[in-house]
Amino acid sequence: MIVTLWIALGLLVIASFLPKSFNSRYIFGGSGWIFLSIHWSLQLGDYFDLRDYVNIILVIAATIASFFIAYITFRAKDNNDNGSYEVFMSLSRAASVGGLIYLSFAEIGILNTWIISTVTGQGIWLIEKVGFPVVQVAWNQLAVNGLDVEIILACTAIESIALFSGIISSATGATNARKLQAFIISVPIVYMLNIIRVSFTASAYGLSWFGTPQESFHISEHFITKAGSLIALMLISYVVLKMLPEVADMIGGIYKMMRKEFHRLILRSSFS
Repeated sequence: MIVTLWIALGLLVIASFLPKSFNSRYIFGGSGWIFLSIHWSLQLGDYFDLRDYVNIILVIAATIASFFIAYITFRAKDNNDNGSYEVFMSLSRAASVGGLIYLSFAEIGILNTWIISTVTGQGIWLIEKVGFPVVQVAWNQLAVNGLDVEIILACTAIESIALFSGIISSATGATNARKLQAFIISVPIVYMLNIIRVSFTASAYGLSWFGTPQESFHISEHFITKAGSLIALMLISYVVLKMLPEVADMIGGIYKMMRKEFHRLILRSSFS
């Protein structure tokens, strides 16, 4: 499954960074989305085994959406005279950059270890600064008040970092200066807020702020910090979109073209 994802991202990278004069980039892009659709479909078995029906629905939706985008991208090779399909090249760039960043930290051992150990060390530093009893147990573990907390990849905010990096890279037409400003206002802030989130959750767990340690972890992780993260991401997204209106134009263009192609398919099937 990972090989399929690497192939998908590699094809999308080629498609999104080839010059506009290379019409074959749509072939690479469409092929990348096909492989991405295959990747999503291969996840279904695991979620069926777990009876995780929410993720089953999401994976089915991602599979269908990726396949539909592949179909539109292939069509663009001979139907892009007015440039309306260019938004799918921007989308391919966003998917490839974001996907490569996340997959690199998820699958390359040295990067995985580095980011987890860095978050662990910085979480310990912040908890110490607040004055709570904390020690480092292992490269990826800390203990507050004697209770161990393990830091995993999901605790590093790499998903949000990859998402914003991909979105910013897709802002076709934006100057590098504006892209850099959007990056600074999003990625470093997301990372710093995540260190606060990790430190807060570990402290709440170790010091039993909301009942038992388990109850404290559940409330802090799944309610307080999740709500805070959602609000923060919404505000940061708003600022990024204001700084890079090209991203909003891309999203609007993708919606418009997908709706147009969907209606065309419906009409075609009705008359066939």
